[in-house]
Amino acid sequence: MAQANESLCLLVQVESKAALDNLDAILDVDGIDGVFIGPADLSASLGYPDNAGHPEVQRIIKESIQRIRAAGKAAGFLAVDPLMAQKCLEWGANFVAVGVDTMLYTDALDKRLAMFKPGQTTQSLKSSY
Repeated sequence: MAQANESLCLLVQVESKAALDNLDAILDVDGIDGVFIGPADLSASLGYPDNAGHPEVQRIIKESIQRIRAAGKAAGFLAVDPLMAQKCLEWGANFVAVGVDTMLYTDALDKRLAMFKPGQTTQSLKSSY
């Protein structure tokens, strides 16, 4: 416990236009080690709901990552798309969450269920043992 504070990493999440407007003030807060960008809520807040791939949103994400890094803080991003994850790493993100538990779980379930749809043969089934 005596060393716990030295080992903790405090990350804050930025996922709104208001947070972006105050990013410099957020980055100035002593004790914050990094900023994690949430693209879904951010794109909606910027007027592009369900469109984090919009060029304006992409520009803002890239600039935000660069601003966070320039402030000496860790920059993180949530990317469910592997290409977006790679892009964020190229832009300078220190860490990228590459999936969401519920999405990964439902994808695995969909693949398993597809194995048992009409027309599938036993040859298409792969043993997991």
